[in-house]
Amino acid sequence: MNRTEASVRITKLKKEIERYRHAYHVEDKSLISDAAHDSLKRELFRLEQQYPDLITPDSPTQRIGGEPAKQFKKVRHEARMTSFNDAFNEEEIRAWLSRAESYLGTKIKPEFYLELKIDGFAIELVYENGILVQGSTRGDGSIGEDVTDNLRTIEAIPLNLNHTAKINIPPKLIVRGEVFISKEEFIRMNRAQEQRGEKPYANPRNLAAGSIRQLDPKVASSRKLDSFIYSLVTDMGQKTHADEHGLLAKMGFKTDNKHHQIARSLDEVFRYKDGWEGSRRDALPYQIDGVVVIINSNEIYEKLGVVGKTPRGAIAYKFEPEEATTRLIDIRVQVGRTGALTPVAILEPVEVGGVTVKHATLHNFDQIARLGVRIGDTVVISRAGDVIPQITQVLANLRTGKEKKFSLPEKCPIDGSKIVKEGAIHRCANLECGARLREGMSHFVSRTAFDIRGLGAKIIDKFIEEGFLLDPADIFHLDREELTSLPGFGERSADNILSEIEKRKRISLPRLIYSLGILHIGEETSHAFADELQARNMQVRQPSDLIATLGKLSLGELMKIPDVGPKIGESVHAWFRSERNKQLLSRLDKAGVAVISGGISASHKLAGRSFVITGTLEAMSREEAQEKIRRLGGHPADSVGVKTNYVVAGENPGSKLDKAKRLGVQILTEKEFRKMLG
Repeated sequence: MNRTEASVRITKLKKEIERYRHAYHVEDKSLISDAAHDSLKRELFRLEQQYPDLITPDSPTQRIGGEPAKQFKKVRHEARMTSFNDAFNEEEIRAWLSRAESYLGTKIKPEFYLELKIDGFAIELVYENGILVQGSTRGDGSIGEDVTDNLRTIEAIPLNLNHTAKINIPPKLIVRGEVFISKEEFIRMNRAQEQRGEKPYANPRNLAAGSIRQLDPKVASSRKLDSFIYSLVTDMGQKTHADEHGLLAKMGFKTDNKHHQIARSLDEVFRYKDGWEGSRRDALPYQIDGVVVIINSNEIYEKLGVVGKTPRGAIAYKFEPEEATTRLIDIRVQVGRTGALTPVAILEPVEVGGVTVKHATLHNFDQIARLGVRIGDTVVISRAGDVIPQITQVLANLRTGKEKKFSLPEKCPIDGSKIVKEGAIHRCANLECGARLREGMSHFVSRTAFDIRGLGAKIIDKFIEEGFLLDPADIFHLDREELTSLPGFGERSADNILSEIEKRKRISLPRLIYSLGILHIGEETSHAFADELQARNMQVRQPSDLIATLGKLSLGELMKIPDVGPKIGESVHAWFRSERNKQLLSRLDKAGVAVISGGISASHKLAGRSFVITGTLEAMSREEAQEKIRRLGGHPADSVGVKTNYVVAGENPGSKLDKAKRLGVQILTEKEFRKMLG
C-alpha cells in the first residue's frame, strides 16, 4: 500500500472507529464486537507507524499520549468557570429565587432546567474546526491547568466532532462538563488495590480528579474515566439552557439528557429532587450528590450575572446529609500543637455518601459524655458533602453488655506527662511532648510564619524520626549529606528543600513572633507586640533580641498592649522565662536568621483607620493586604463593627459585606483599596 492509498484508508478507518465509539460511549449501542473494534484500531496504528506524517491529533491512536509531562501548563479561560452555591432544603431554594427576583426587581417566570449534579471534576474543552485542541481544569475559575493529554484518553470525549455532528460546528467551540468514574469501575479499582496490598481509594470523585491531574496520560487511560458535557460557552444562538443541551447532543457530546427535566414551578423542582433521593439514585451507575436548578432563559440568567465565583441564576440543591451505621472500635486521643487533646473515633469501615469512613470526630471529651458513647457501640455516622464525618447518635438498644466506657487518660498518651484542664479543653502539660513538637514544626514552617514550602507533614515526621529535628532551629541546620542518605531523597530533592530554607532566613518581626507558637498568640496579637516594640524604639535585628525586648516587659506592661489580656500576658511572660526557649532563639541566631523591618512607614497615612477584608482579592492575598495596612499605620480587623472605617470587598464576599451595608460602613472595591494604599 503506497502513501496515497494509506491516506485514504486511514481517513476511512478514523471515521468508522469514531462512529463505533460514539455509538458505544454516547448512545449505549454496540455496533461491532470489542475484538473487531480493537482489530480496526490495530490496523490504523500499523498504517500510522508506516507513515508517521499522516498521524493527526484527532486520531483514535492519540488518546494515550507519549512521554509523561514534567508539569501542567496554565490556561486562562475565555470566560470565568463558576461554581454553584448549595441549598439543602426547600426554604433555601425559595430564598435563592427570592434573592434573584430582588436583584432583577421583578418576578421571574418560573421555568427551570433541572439536571443531576454529577459528583465529578469540572473541565473545559476547546475545539478548533471540530478538532479537540485543549482541555483544562477549572482551577480558580479564571486560570486552570492544561490536561489535554489526559482528557484525550476518555472515550466519551470526541477528538473530532466532524465525524458525528448533525449540525455545523463553529470554527472555535468551547464547552464544559464533568469527568467522573462509574461506581462499577471504582469498585474494580479498589479490589485491585487491595489485591496489591495497597490502600483503597477514598471516593470516586477524588479518584477522577486525581486521574486527570496525573502527569502520565497512561495512568488516566488505565482508569476508564467517563464524561458528561452540560454547558455550551460558544454563542450558537441558544436562547435557553435546554437549547444548549440539544445543540451539544447534536454535535456528538455525551450529555445524559434522558434524566433532565424542565420545571415550571418550585413544587416541580422539589418533586424532581425528592424523586432522585433514594433507591432511584442508588440505581444510577455513577455518583450524584444533588440536582442543579438553572433558570432556563439564558437572557435572564445573563442579567442575573455572577456574585463572586457563583452565578445568581443557578444553585445546587443537595441531598440531605447521608448517614450510615457502624461499630465504634476504639477512641484514640490526638495531641495538637498547643497540647490540646482531641478524641477521635476509630470505626469499622463504612460507606457514607460514596466515601469509605474509618474515623469520625468527637470534638471533645464533653461530647463523649453527651452522646453516652461506649467503645463497641453501634453508632450513626453523618456526612454532608465534604464535611468531616461525625457521630450523631448511639444506638444503645443494640448493646450486648460487652461495651466499655471511655475514660479520659490521666496522662498524655504521647509522653506520659500530666494533663491539665482549661475550660472544655484538656492539654498535655509537657512542653517537650513529641506530638507538640511535630505540630509546632508544622506551625513554624506554615504560610503565615516562616513560609517554608516543601516541608510538609510527612517530611517533617520523617526528619523527626531520623533524629534530624529536635526543635525548629534544627530546620536551618539540616545537612545535605544526611538528607541524600534517606530513602527516596535524591540530591535534587535535598537541594530544593535546602534552597527553600535558605531563602526564608529573612523574616519580619510579626511573623517571627507568630512562628514561635506561643500559647494564645495569633497573627493579630503578633503584630500588636511588634508595634509595641517599635513604639518603645526597641530594636529586634535577630531572634535572640526578643529576650531583651519583649521578654523584658513585665506582666503589667504586657497587659497594657491592645488586645492583650491576662491569659496572653501570662503565656508570653512564661515563654520567655524558659531556658529551652532562650536556647531556641540563640540557635536561630547562629543559623543566620535575621529580622527585616516591616513596621509602620513614615507616612502613617492609614493611622487610626480600621479595615475588614471580605472575599478574594485578585492582586494580593489577604495576608499581604493586611500587612500593607499595618505598614501604613492602619488596623486590619476580622469582624465588622460600628468602629470599622472601611470594608474591602473582593470576589465572593461573605456576610461581612451585608453587615457593613446595614451599619453604613464605607465599602471599597479592590481598585479603590489599592489606590488608597498608593
